[in-house]
Amino acid sequence: MLEGTKIYSILKLKCPRCHEGDLFLTKNPYNYSNIEKMPDVCPVCKEKYWPEPGFYYGAMYVSYALTIALSVAVFVAMIVLWHFDVMWYLGLNAAAIVLLFPPIFRVSRAAWFNFFVSYKTPEERALLNQKKA
Repeated sequence: MLEGTKIYSILKLKCPRCHEGDLFLTKNPYNYSNIEKMPDVCPVCKEKYWPEPGFYYGAMYVSYALTIALSVAVFVAMIVLWHFDVMWYLGLNAAAIVLLFPPIFRVSRAAWFNFFVSYKTPEERALLNQKKA
């Protein structure tokens, strides 16, 4: 249903050009030795995953925004709904940020890449490949 949208590519961690190739070598974000490892190109459409050196530094800003959103959500849930005090909030918020760092890291990279690469249907990709040949 969402295929063809940027949200699909970001949440499924798929190539923004074809929505088929995986952005990361491993599916498990908690495999810390491979957390940031990405192929050089998409295995399906051959889109370069590293357009230029240092490209993904901008993903830090996306990660920051997602972490702030998480902190606000934890704050609202704890203070408004359950009336916990601030010290509990600080501890649980820190734990949530640490536990959710790997998925936030990957989603941030996917979102940053999606800012610059748009989806192409299989027909559009075939036409582009014909022009290149």
